[in-house]
Amino acid sequence: MKFQFRAAFEFYQNHINRTDFFQLLKERGLKTSGSVPSIAWELFGSILTGKKGTAGYGTDLDGIEIKSAIAGNSFEYQYHLHTGLSKLKEDQTVDHFFCSYTPDYQSFQVYFLSGKALASKYFTKWIPLYQKNYGKEGEVEVIASNKRRQRFRKSVSNGFVTKSGKLVMEVKNGKLNFPK
Repeated sequence: MKFQFRAAFEFYQNHINRTDFFQLLKERGLKTSGSVPSIAWELFGSILTGKKGTAGYGTDLDGIEIKSAIAGNSFEYQYHLHTGLSKLKEDQTVDHFFCSYTPDYQSFQVYFLSGKALASKYFTKWIPLYQKNYGKEGEVEVIASNKRRQRFRKSVSNGFVTKSGKLVMEVKNGKLNFPK
């Protein structure tokens, strides 16, 4: 996969790192974290990788899942009642990009992990838990809605991502640090 670092960095400068906006939030005692929606990180990933979005429920981009979280926090995955099992299986085969950013968005790292690298530690272990929550696909007996969680949520730890993943891109203090 050929990365478009310069174009992705320009997108970051123009649409994610909104210094003036963040300064206004800070002056008014409001938090900056969460002010950049996940779709912005997905668009960033699309620009970086050259991959387009996919229709319907599934990976964010063609063959790629994009996750974002504040530096040090884990990356959340959500699985839904009717599509979650197929999504869990798909997550084992696609690439995953993890964007870990500081609360002021001045610095971030992007890590890459294959679905295969994540499967044995996470996804295959989540399948029986998903089935316990929603019932096994094709079963007649359905778990009552008041006995199951609305969304099945699990997380990939930041420590695993930074230890096992490949650093693809890094921005420090608003400047492209890696690759140079």
